[in-house]
Amino acid sequence: MMVNLDDFRQAAQRVLPRFVYDYVAGGADDELCLQRNRSDLESMTLMPRSLRDTTAASTHIQVFGRTWSAPFGVAPVGLIDVVRPQGDKLAARAAGKAGLPYILSTASNSCLEEVRQATDGPCWMQLYVMQDRSMADTILARAREAGFEALVLTVDVPVGGYREKDLRHGFKLPFRPGPRVLLDMALHPNWLRRQAWAGAPQFVNLVPAGGAGSAQAQAALLSRTMDRALVWEDLNWLRSKWDGPVLIKGVLHPEDARLALHAGVDGLIVSNHGGRQLDVAPSSMAVLPSILDVVQSRLPVFVDSGFRRGSDVAKALALGAQGVFMGRPVAYGLAQGGEQGVAQVLDLVRQELLRAMILLGANRPETLADCLPVPMRG
Repeated sequence: MMVNLDDFRQAAQRVLPRFVYDYVAGGADDELCLQRNRSDLESMTLMPRSLRDTTAASTHIQVFGRTWSAPFGVAPVGLIDVVRPQGDKLAARAAGKAGLPYILSTASNSCLEEVRQATDGPCWMQLYVMQDRSMADTILARAREAGFEALVLTVDVPVGGYREKDLRHGFKLPFRPGPRVLLDMALHPNWLRRQAWAGAPQFVNLVPAGGAGSAQAQAALLSRTMDRALVWEDLNWLRSKWDGPVLIKGVLHPEDARLALHAGVDGLIVSNHGGRQLDVAPSSMAVLPSILDVVQSRLPVFVDSGFRRGSDVAKALALGAQGVFMGRPVAYGLAQGGEQGVAQVLDLVRQELLRAMILLGANRPETLADCLPVPMRG
């Protein structure tokens, strides 16, 4: 019986080979940033308000003219087919049925057109800009034609983080597993059977037709060999290719939030890439208030990294975030039960959030701001 998201994590750990689980759950270097994401969330408290009418409490919000059933959604997860084949389509379908947004990664293993067709919910396209910018041009054109509603430019990956667990497993493309990893794969027959039937995951959106990309391009994407010359002025190039909302993902410094405002972006996602990039980076929640102070409600600010409960979502909303994105919990649900597992994860978070709101005396997400702790006087 799955009663919280950690149950799904433990189930994923049982059903996935070690190298796959570590790829999903692991972080960079000593995984200190990964730990800070959780410890900073856990240390924050909210103050319940009494005798408030919550009979009509609702988690719905409006974002860019679309209604979300709750103020959270699915963060982009690259190479998700190592968890379960067709992972993006299964997860996007579950999110759409739940009335929640889905962000598709450039490193998806499903054609972006097929993922967009799989969901009626809000669907955004995440973009990595690699050294060959023509790939980005192609992805932008295809995403616009397919009906993706917003573009999410990830800016915190000029190089790949040093993920020691992946290195120890030899997890890179082309993947050539050693005897130990082969044995581990054999000990997970259900996972192995699905993967053998589907074939090795490919970064299928690296070529216009959505076929298998070159080995060089796939290796570059997995190792995060990005365009390190990309600067704020290049947002003009993106604007010339995309006429919908543009969000920047990976902002942690208040001055970068200020630059984003000047550049005319439509939204921010405060993120440290789930602790997978820079181990000395602060938690997303630690810097969220300073980012919000700069933005002053002039554009929506979202946050990700470390969220594992509906009450975690409530904490971010109380500070002023528009919403939260989650990646790992969705991957755990996918590992445990496919589309149904993702649906259960999303429903569990929504139920937890609604319960927390009612207990806090908040009938709308925006009223959670009333529940911030009052500083004690000395």
